Amino acid sequence: MLARHQDPIAAIATAPGRGAVGIVRVSSPQDLTPLVEAICGRALRAREATYLPFRDATGVAIDQGLALLFPAPHSYTGEHVLELQAHGGPVVLQLLLARCLEAGAELKIRLAEPGEFTQRAFLNGKLDLAQAEAVSDLIDASTEAAARSAGRALAGALSHEVGELRDALIKLRMLVEATLDFPEEEIDFLQQADALGRLARLQERLEAVLDRTQQGALLREGIKVVLAGQPNVGKSSLLNALAGAELAIVTPIAGTTRDKVSQTIQIEGVPLHISDTAGLRDTEDEVERIGVARSWEAIEDADVLLFMHDLTRLGQAEYEAEDKLISARLAQVPPERIVQVFNKADAAHTEALPGGALRMSAKSGAGLAELRQRLLQQVGWHATPEGVFIARERHVQSLKRTREHLSQAMAVAHLQPPALDLLAEELRLSHDALGEITGAFSVDDLLGEIFSKFCIGK
Repeated sequence: MLARHQDPIAAIATAPGRGAVGIVRVSSPQDLTPLVEAICGRALRAREATYLPFRDATGVAIDQGLALLFPAPHSYTGEHVLELQAHGGPVVLQLLLARCLEAGAELKIRLAEPGEFTQRAFLNGKLDLAQAEAVSDLIDASTEAAARSAGRALAGALSHEVGELRDALIKLRMLVEATLDFPEEEIDFLQQADALGRLARLQERLEAVLDRTQQGALLREGIKVVLAGQPNVGKSSLLNALAGAELAIVTPIAGTTRDKVSQTIQIEGVPLHISDTAGLRDTEDEVERIGVARSWEAIEDADVLLFMHDLTRLGQAEYEAEDKLISARLAQVPPERIVQVFNKADAAHTEALPGGALRMSAKSGAGLAELRQRLLQQVGWHATPEGVFIARERHVQSLKRTREHLSQAMAVAHLQPPALDLLAEELRLSHDALGEITGAFSVDDLLGEIFSKFCIGK
């Protein structure tokens, strides 16, 4: 994909389907005047919308709409960009796109690949990599908080935070490298340059950025919540209560839910992908057995597992035995992911519950607000959406690698005598890991993976 980034490209930039307006976009390092005159029949003034007919090769109008020309470098991609805003019918837009390819044959215009317009914006310095990813995140945002946070990331909030860390790291690297280059000066580097203090402050700032980035990743990715337990403990009722709609069938018959039922809701702007699963039990019913197997697969993939119990059946030998079997198998799930939920509090009054367990009633709604807050606490959500920028797991992992190398650098700096060559290397590795976020040290494979997930025309 990168090897072809000098080709002129064209694509429909609006979503598939019918709409009032549709846009065909062309971007080219070369002058687009021949293409403009062929389609519009006249020259266009820069960045000025002009209403005119879009003509085919015989001069017949395909449609009438607005044409805008953005000469390089003052465009989204940093190249010459032509946007044709027509009526949003699929046939009209396909005709207009085909006309762009035909009229631009001499320029060798080709169809754009997914994300190629935004990739060119990155390659031409209009956006850094974190901002480019925020474009996609803004389009895909599933909540208002996620959309606003993606907007802040697109405006450069994450890049600014990373840039400040990078600048502080560069200054520290320069001091270390200078000491390595002039050992005859016999300068006590660690003391006179306050290297340890600089490094400690850098670590503190990194932790703050990492925390905010993790919050942003939650806004983007959401939380995978799985409801699990024996049949008839109220899993489907809880799904309906959380969603505020009758999504799952609720009956007194054991095994009513035979497959995973999923719904996405939001709490404080954080998307929660909730899955109701088949009751966990041994069964001779082949369909239900498949559903139970899928339940265990969902449990393994969950960020939070709500292990549900029926308060009205506590003390019943058969029920307790089945719960113990489930608990034994859940030993493979990290305990910090599991929340014990005791349902049907409206029909039972048991006082003693395990530490950290929640008592609630999916039927009456008692304890539902507490459960919502617990779900957020389980994944470490504590930020206000107004102060969070959208982020990806890739960003989180890069910051964690940066933290690891800074920790190693601090350990090396405390050696007697300090191993300045090793310190310089750990700082370099920290710098590299940090640079991956904005694309300063990214490789072609990483760029191709990121931009391939964009939509065509963006």
